[in-house]
Amino acid sequence: MTLPSPDEAIAATEATADALRDAVARRAATPEPSARLSVEHETRYEYAYPVEMAHHVACLRPLTDDAQHLRVFEMSVSPQPTQHSTRRDAFGNSRAYFSLNTPHSELLVKARSEVEIWHRYQGLQPEQSLHIAQVRERLIYRAHAPFEPAAEFSYASPYVPLHDVLRAYARESLHPSRPIAQGAIELMHRIHRDFRYAPASTDISTPVLEVFNRREGVCQDFAHLMLACLRACGLAARYTSGYLLTQPPPGQPRLLGADASHAWVSVWCPGLNAPRAGEWLGLDPTNDCLPGLNHVRVAYGRDFGDVTPLRGVIRGGGEHTLTVRVTTLPLGETPAAADAP
Repeated sequence: MTLPSPDEAIAATEATADALRDAVARRAATPEPSARLSVEHETRYEYAYPVEMAHHVACLRPLTDDAQHLRVFEMSVSPQPTQHSTRRDAFGNSRAYFSLNTPHSELLVKARSEVEIWHRYQGLQPEQSLHIAQVRERLIYRAHAPFEPAAEFSYASPYVPLHDVLRAYARESLHPSRPIAQGAIELMHRIHRDFRYAPASTDISTPVLEVFNRREGVCQDFAHLMLACLRACGLAARYTSGYLLTQPPPGQPRLLGADASHAWVSVWCPGLNAPRAGEWLGLDPTNDCLPGLNHVRVAYGRDFGDVTPLRGVIRGGGEHTLTVRVTTLPLGETPAAADAP
């Protein structure tokens, strides 16, 4: 083998540096497409009798990562809390804690966000991801071996028990020798095809096995079902809460307060060849797509229980009425007013 002369080596290095500078310049001149969205989330509790004391936790602040930047976040609580603090949970989500020590017959929590979103999965080649058997091997616990953090999402959780019937359903897509991204995407397609989206057909207490047998549900049901399928096959998958920019019927304006929170999943795919995605591949079985510029991510967890938008403990109140209004729209767009629920 003939080695290049010093002059030739210097010229090659300079050419490489010039090529890198040209690539950076081209990228700056043609920036990646992105979307700027605004979200307003309003939660109102009306109580039959005054609440004497209340402690609440809100999970409403969107995440910031390589594919999503939170530009503005504002949250207000009425009546004014006696105490209010924020901190990160074990999964990295932002949580707001507040207490009310004065009697109140109504609680109103408003959150407003502005985010910029980029495509997470441009350039993704599912067939080149690691095989499922390789990923499962990395999640198996071994004494004295380094701990894999993703493994905590491979076990059953309160809303996602593991069942043999779900393992059998998932195995049609998740063969051990198959690339994990390819198999997970096919599983998403099958859930979307085999299950009917039926608003108000279930609630959060509906067991995942009942959803499977009835073949219908809503987005959180499909997310829990897909999590149960993936975990039953030894894979790590997490629940994602957020918002979705929906499209109004042709010729009609977007309506204020007409949207809702959304849910989807992400499966652990180490070595995923998509620069902004990290090691997690998002999958939206409700809409049969990979999350894109219309999906706003708020929080990750094992299931819905880890990322509930608002929950709490109260003393008093009696029966209550809950109203949730969500508006997601392109930044700067003005929605039309909708009739109050």
